[in-house]
Amino acid sequence: MSGEQGKSPSPAAAGSPPTAEAATGILPATHWAGQEIVDDGDSALGADAASSTASLATSILEYRTVHGRTFHSDRVTDHQYWGPNDEKQSESADLIHHTLLLVLDGKLTLAPIPRGIKKVLDVGTGTGSWAMDFADEYPDCEVVGTDISPIQPGWVPPNLLFEIEDATSPWTFAPNSFDFVHMRYLFGAFSDWNAVYREAFRVVKPGGFIESFEASSQFESDDGTLADGSPMDQWGKVYQEAGKRFGRSFSVIDDNVQVPGLEAAGFVDVEVVDGKLPLNGWMEDDKWKEIGQFCRLALEQDIEGYILFIWTQVMGWTAEETKVFIAHLRRQMRDPKLHAYFRYRIVTARKPE
Repeated sequence: MSGEQGKSPSPAAAGSPPTAEAATGILPATHWAGQEIVDDGDSALGADAASSTASLATSILEYRTVHGRTFHSDRVTDHQYWGPNDEKQSESADLIHHTLLLVLDGKLTLAPIPRGIKKVLDVGTGTGSWAMDFADEYPDCEVVGTDISPIQPGWVPPNLLFEIEDATSPWTFAPNSFDFVHMRYLFGAFSDWNAVYREAFRVVKPGGFIESFEASSQFESDDGTLADGSPMDQWGKVYQEAGKRFGRSFSVIDDNVQVPGLEAAGFVDVEVVDGKLPLNGWMEDDKWKEIGQFCRLALEQDIEGYILFIWTQVMGWTAEETKVFIAHLRRQMRDPKLHAYFRYRIVTARKPE
């Protein structure tokens, strides 16, 4: 982290150049620090917890600790992934997995994969929920899930294997070894998406498929109920500015990364499905009302985890400033009059035979 990233943002002085906040529409941390805290709920931002992993012999479990939350070991990758790897974040990730199953009407993928598929790779598997469900549904298929943190459960289907691997580095798998590569919710993870897609193309067999499922980091509304400058509006702006600062984009959909990247890698028959994930149960349709409720539940399960590293380590906010912002964000997310959503994009493609 550079020295500039460690400084707290402040309003521009008279006659001085515009600050990053002025240029991006991000309100400075001091804007939130002076406001009343309402309905803050449970938070662990108060103090750093002493590391309890130093005595473990396996370096892969030597997690970093930031304000009491654990993040992946520096021994696995030299880049700093922004999401924590502890139980609270894992519970949120599992809720997101359930939410996306509802979106796809119980389907695990939109790729036209055959029932006789033999080998599948789940990149950035996280808690392994998708990989476990896929292994259960395709018991004759070998499923491999990779991640930079060993947070997956020990009891898994016999046809599933979890491996520690940094997807930002050259992959260790042999060429033409997988029938299907699955990637989901990896915004903020890669500085070079094209390189990742090239690795996927290399390991996919001719005739095999890839699916890249990404979401926007920016909340939106079509009826003006999401006000400019509100916490949820600021959420996306901070993510996008932070992505520029530490070189890993949170604007995968807005920058149209997926389709050109997959085509440049050599994939063909590209199919795109765009949609909106509502927050809260404001939609009239019963399916999307339930999806919105689960979406809010997933975020509220660990709002702190989604914000902590970006706000404090990249944007330079203090723990107290971040805590106050979270309080206002949580209150706005519970507003039944707010008709907010964020966009998702699912792209499937095939490797030529």
